[in-house]
Amino acid sequence: MIRRIDLRGADRASVDYRAAVPRAEFDVEAATHLVAPVLHAVKTRGVEAILEYSAEFDRIEIDDIAVPREAMTRALEELDPQVRAALEESIRRLRITCEAELEHDVVTRLGEGAVVTHRKVPINRVGLYVPGGLAPLVSSVVMNVVPAQVAGVRSIALSSPPQKNTGGLPEPTIMAACELLGVHELYSVGGAQAIAMFAYGAGPCRPVNLITGPGSIYVVAAKRLVRGTVAIDSEAGPTEIAILADDSADAAYVAADLISQAEHDPLAASVLVTDSETLADDVVAELDKQVFATRHTGRIQQALTGPQSGIVMVHDMEQGLEVVNAYAAEHLEIQTRDASAHAARITNAGAVFVGPYAPVSLGDYCAGSNHVLPTAGCACHSSGLSVRAFLKSMHVVDYSREALAEVAGHVVTLAEAEDLPGHGTAVSVRFER
Repeated sequence: MIRRIDLRGADRASVDYRAAVPRAEFDVEAATHLVAPVLHAVKTRGVEAILEYSAEFDRIEIDDIAVPREAMTRALEELDPQVRAALEESIRRLRITCEAELEHDVVTRLGEGAVVTHRKVPINRVGLYVPGGLAPLVSSVVMNVVPAQVAGVRSIALSSPPQKNTGGLPEPTIMAACELLGVHELYSVGGAQAIAMFAYGAGPCRPVNLITGPGSIYVVAAKRLVRGTVAIDSEAGPTEIAILADDSADAAYVAADLISQAEHDPLAASVLVTDSETLADDVVAELDKQVFATRHTGRIQQALTGPQSGIVMVHDMEQGLEVVNAYAAEHLEIQTRDASAHAARITNAGAVFVGPYAPVSLGDYCAGSNHVLPTAGCACHSSGLSVRAFLKSMHVVDYSREALAEVAGHVVTLAEAEDLPGHGTAVSVRFER
């Protein structure tokens, strides 16, 4: 069901742990050659091209890319009350954590009349992408929209692929979530064509300044190509979970958590790092039992038997920490006796889940954290989606004549040192009359 990788005999001084735990093949560069014509077509022909690609890729004919407000209202009215309650709680908890991390202006007084203010300014307009492939990720609506709203973004557009069961509209739960959150600019567009629509504008959709949200390899490739025209959050690949566990962990919990990520996608990675042979054996037994009791057995089996998944045997928890920090998982669970102490030593992970009662699926929905996270080892340099992604920094410089006079000589000196005399003149001219 799942392979084992034994690192207990590795030379810890020289082994490349990141290479020792392989990931699924995800060739974004190759995909860029496939999506480039799509981007060009949407840029030059707009909605006409989008409708053609919807017919070709989504295999559905649609007449309009804009989702009518009445369709969203109806979707919310027809939403299962329990689903609505769960969404409302997810929104409430995420909004609380987003508001707590919202940064405020920082004013620095460098002297009398010399003030520099570090302002946090919301991005004017954002495009949020919500996939609709193997699973309608309504939770991604929440995870993208709430931090944007808390940041103060004034214009929010969201797009999700058209579905046959809705007559070309997005999934009903996605439409309902948009209505619940007050996002009324919703488009029935998927894949690379949605990214092109956001980047260049098409029909009723004006160009945006930032695109966020996960998607297929074609969405990722499209985001790579439009970066520079617009900002993007990240190039998110297949989802992944790593679990650092010792012999105190419950094998049933560990197996269930590995399965929870494997059901996303056949390319999803599920990795257990442990120093316990007993736990490894027990987890394999649990996987054999639990996988065949799930709804998506085939998809899960593909993920668990793929080269991106495995049980990594380590000598001790010290080596385990080295492995998981090198792997830099999107989601990292710590199920050890000293879970909090071990979690404090994690430097590379999209999100860390501490102890037996903090499964990744909690973070997917109702922890109050965000589940749009860096994948493919990018957690060693990138962060998950947050309020900060929707803000940009701006310095506001406010100097009086007297304050400028204090540093005028330094400015002129440095300008001459760089052979840019006009820079110095722009200061000295203010004191010549």
